Amino acid sequence: MKTVLLCVGKTKDSLMSEGISLYTKRVQRYMPFDVVALPDVKTTKGMTEARQKETEGAAILNFIDNRDFVVLLDERGKEMTSREFSSFIEKKSVTVAGNLIFVIGGPYGFSKEVYDRADDKLSLSKMTFNHEMVRLFFAEQVYRAMTILRGEPYHHD
Repeated sequence: MKTVLLCVGKTKDSLMSEGISLYTKRVQRYMPFDVVALPDVKTTKGMTEARQKETEGAAILNFIDNRDFVVLLDERGKEMTSREFSSFIEKKSVTVAGNLIFVIGGPYGFSKEVYDRADDKLSLSKMTFNHEMVRLFFAEQVYRAMTILRGEPYHHD
């Protein structure tokens, strides 16, 4: 099983890119982990939010296989502690037939079709963060989960 963080659009902030790259490399020492950025949807004046979500949703669904377990990073998702998240990843690593895919949507969220396909939803916080920060925070949490599972001293309760 591979774990994938699937995002809409590139990370433009160099500091964020550097941090995401740092944690991605750290996680890859423990398990296969990739951050995949789908191309931004080129918006026009006539494009509605709904149409943008549909276009982004089609790209997201095109990436996903039927055997994958899909978790949307969504403000309405359940919240977990770092230890609960590490247990979640551990359980999925032995039960998921395909890949474990976490998805960060575009600026307006997800289309109905993406919500319908999702197996679960996870919220990183009740606060709202920009998408680049969420990528960094999520990559760090995956690394933290791996160190918790290995009993390494990175995480402190």
